[in-house]
Amino acid sequence: MKNIITQFSRLFVGVLFIISGLIKLNDPVGFSYKLTEYFSEPVFNMPFLEPFTLSMAIVLVILEVVLGVMLLVGYKATQTIWALLLLIVFFTFLTFYSAYFDVVKDCGCFGDALHLTPWQSFTKDVVLLFFILILFFNQKLIKPLFSTSKTNLVVYLSVILSALMAYWVINHNPIKDFRPYKVGNNIEKGMEIPEGAPKSVVEMIFIYKVNGVDKEFTEKDLMNIPEGATFVDRKDKVISEGYVPPIHDFTMTKDDSDYKDELLKEPKLLVFVTYDLTKSDPAGMKKLAKVTADSKAKGYKVIAMTASGADEIAKAKKEYNLDVDFYFCDATTLKTIERANPSIVVIQKGTVVQKLHYNDVDDLKLSDVAYSL
Repeated sequence: MKNIITQFSRLFVGVLFIISGLIKLNDPVGFSYKLTEYFSEPVFNMPFLEPFTLSMAIVLVILEVVLGVMLLVGYKATQTIWALLLLIVFFTFLTFYSAYFDVVKDCGCFGDALHLTPWQSFTKDVVLLFFILILFFNQKLIKPLFSTSKTNLVVYLSVILSALMAYWVINHNPIKDFRPYKVGNNIEKGMEIPEGAPKSVVEMIFIYKVNGVDKEFTEKDLMNIPEGATFVDRKDKVISEGYVPPIHDFTMTKDDSDYKDELLKEPKLLVFVTYDLTKSDPAGMKKLAKVTADSKAKGYKVIAMTASGADEIAKAKKEYNLDVDFYFCDATTLKTIERANPSIVVIQKGTVVQKLHYNDVDDLKLSDVAYSL
């Protein structure tokens, strides 16, 4: 019975690590955004690590896949199980911290393929920790499946293939797109809220300074505010989260007006997405002027979307000779639309028909973008 439980744990942990790792390896840039969120000021306040999040993301997801493979084939069982234990303890701490302090809404454990709440993520890690502890105390039962040479070959291949996959998706696009802006999805439909969907329950909190100390009061407590207290601020506390559509916070704002309703009706719309012009790849930006000319010649309306300010926009338009209007959209939303900075998105009447990394501009199809709606 002990051997059966151990082998089941081996299979369960190994497969789950491989699946979780491959999903994140499909989109390491997205996972790096999640690490940046953890290192931000409101969470761990370690901004000095933010420039290294992509490298850290690549190492972690490759390690996750390779450790799963190593466990399944029985490669150096002691070292593998120790590594798995340390990794799951680290992840369990992160997910508990996120859930308890409510600072990161989604750990990114399964990328955009499966969104878990903080407490669901923590529960998943506790279950994994339980099975890894079974392996830890029964290491002698983990035997190699193949000869030493074949086992080594499988592990080395997993490292090489994982590294090649990471290189590909970083320099192109995710192999499988799980995001709400994937090709074939209609942006307007993604913003719709179904009739009868649950609404958020929000409580207004009023902050008053009482004897030099900020104190919070609910609407019911307003009659009990001490005399002489001064109003400081008002905030909304979410009691229960209502339905959130897959696409939200999507705007196309220019001169304080949102043009998304108008632009999403365009039959031929080509959009350059660059969430931060100061971080956009210069080589990629240089390609956009030619794309603009070719697209306009074929009847496309060409625009750009960014979260950068007016000064950065003016500088980019001059430096890269971009004859397009820039529209503002939240940086997080733009990062969700496309991972490359810059990237190209072709939209027909609100439906995404093509998405391209700046390295793949030669694959842009302007003459045959007709899409069956």
